Amino acid sequence: MKRKLNIKNLLILVLPCLCLCFGLVFLFLPKEDKPVSKPSEAKEKVKTDTKSLKTFLEILQEPVGQTMYIWGGGWNEEDTGAGKEALTLGVSKKWKEFFLQQDSSYNMENHLYEIHNGLDCSGYVGWAIYNLMETKSNQGSGYVMLASEMASTFSENGWGSYTPRLQVTDYKPGDIMSNEEHVYVVLGTMDDGSVLLIHSSPPGVRICGTPNSAGSSLSMANELAESIMSEYYPDWYAKYPSVNVDSTYLTNYDQFRWNKDTLKDAQKIQMMSGNEIIELLYE
Repeated sequence: MKRKLNIKNLLILVLPCLCLCFGLVFLFLPKEDKPVSKPSEAKEKVKTDTKSLKTFLEILQEPVGQTMYIWGGGWNEEDTGAGKEALTLGVSKKWKEFFLQQDSSYNMENHLYEIHNGLDCSGYVGWAIYNLMETKSNQGSGYVMLASEMASTFSENGWGSYTPRLQVTDYKPGDIMSNEEHVYVVLGTMDDGSVLLIHSSPPGVRICGTPNSAGSSLSMANELAESIMSEYYPDWYAKYPSVNVDSTYLTNYDQFRWNKDTLKDAQKIQMMSGNEIIELLYE
C-alpha cells in the first residue's frame, strides 16, 4: 500500500537544497567590472588639481633637447603676445620635426620669425606658464610678453615676490630671472656658487650652468648641465654640446620668486641643491 505524499515534509527537505543551489549559482555568476578611470582622465584630473613647483619644473623639461631657438617663436603673427603654440597644452610636434631637420651649423638668423618651428626665450617661459596655470588650450590671452616685463608682471599678478637685480642675493629653484634681453628659470644652486638654469637661447631649449663665485666657467653647474644634456638628450648634445653662459646671468637680472599660496611645494624644492633637483626630475 502506497503512502500518501506529505507536502509539508517534502518542502522541508527540498527548500534547503534549492537555497543552496541558488547561492552557488549567484556566487559563480560573472561579476561586472568596476569602472576604471582611463589614463587620460586621470592625467586630466592631476592637471586640474595640481599647481606645484615640481609641476612647473617638470613642464619646463618637456621641450628640452628637441626645440630650436626661433626669434618670435611662441608669439603671434602680430608680435603682440602669445601665439597658437603658447596657448596650447603640451609640446608642438613641429618643434621636434624642425629640430631633426637641423645640423650643427644651425644659425637662428636664417629662421627669424618662423614662429611655429620653435621658441624664443619669452615664448618658452610664456608657454610653460600657460601649461602650468591653464587646464585647456586656447583660453585667455596667454603669458607671452617682453622678457623685461616678466618678473615684475608675475609679481603684480600676486604669484610671488619681485626683487630688482641690484638687490638679488640668492637663487632658488623656480625663480624666473628677466632683463631687457633675456629670461631664464633657475633649476638650482651648487656648492661653488654656480647656478643651474634652463632657458631657450641659441641654439635652443637646454639646460646650462653659470660660472662659479670665483668667475670660473669650470663650475659645478656647467659640469652637471653637460652631464644631463649628454646623458638624457644625446641627439641634441651631439649637435650642440655647449652648456655655458656668462657671469651676467648672476648680476644683471631681476628676480621673481613663487609664493607657496600660488605653487605648492610639498617636496620643499626651494630648499634643494642643483644635484637634488636633477635627482627629483630625472628619477
